Amino acid sequence: MSDKPLFELHAGALRLALRPDLGGCVAGLWHRHLPVLRCTEPTALESSRASGCFPLLPYSNRLAYRRFRWKGVDHTTLPNFDDSPHSVHGVGWQRPWEIVSSSALDVVLRYCHAADAHWPFAFEAHQYFTLTPQALRVQMVVRNLADVAQPLGLGWHPYFPKRARSRLHIETESRWDTDAALLPVRKVAQGSIDGDVMHLDFDNCFDGWRGAARIRDEKLSLQLTSSLDRLVVYTPQRRDFYCVEPVSHVSNAIHMADPLAHGLRRVEPGESTEAWMQLDVSVL
Repeated sequence: MSDKPLFELHAGALRLALRPDLGGCVAGLWHRHLPVLRCTEPTALESSRASGCFPLLPYSNRLAYRRFRWKGVDHTTLPNFDDSPHSVHGVGWQRPWEIVSSSALDVVLRYCHAADAHWPFAFEAHQYFTLTPQALRVQMVVRNLADVAQPLGLGWHPYFPKRARSRLHIETESRWDTDAALLPVRKVAQGSIDGDVMHLDFDNCFDGWRGAARIRDEKLSLQLTSSLDRLVVYTPQRRDFYCVEPVSHVSNAIHMADPLAHGLRRVEPGESTEAWMQLDVSVL
């Protein structure tokens, strides 16, 4: 038996393994022995960054140069991602979560954040995982525990294994192109994307996502849906994975002229914001 805190759900041929202590992450999702997400046995997983999926909160992607201004007050954040000049993906993915309830069908994780040098506002977050024989569904609810309104963004960072004939289809309205610092600088029209992942080269946020993101290879057909209407798509050509990430806001939205218009949420003290995503799995 492992002494590492982990939890598993089983439904039909699907198996979900969680590591609450590693950022409330998904270590793996398998259909029998076939990885649906990038998978590591939970006892072998060393960090959420190597996991199958981790939560994004209280922001997605990059917070430029580790500083921001909110309600007339300047704030800074600490480095948390290699040698990047930015803070990346918030704090939830690097902090331990705890199991607050579980059953044979679902499990609830909680993370309570005290204001610190990585994020200056207190909040409490819950992730609700539900597994059926056909799908994984995750809901996240984040409540503002600070005594002032705070900016909040949320989402998830799933990694998918790149296999022969892996294809991605998404319907969007626009794409944010980035500068050398990987920050969005220009929005351009972008309709549907339908292509072999091996030939895609994206590290972009997409606005106006609608319908399901359809992910298919020679073994599986997946449909990713969400209450969120933006995606970050990352298709590194020299890696054995790719990412399709439902997110609430444009990367670095807090630095834009109107952050709320770009998906960042202003949450009043004691109030909550939430989102969900669902991954439907079919075997070919």
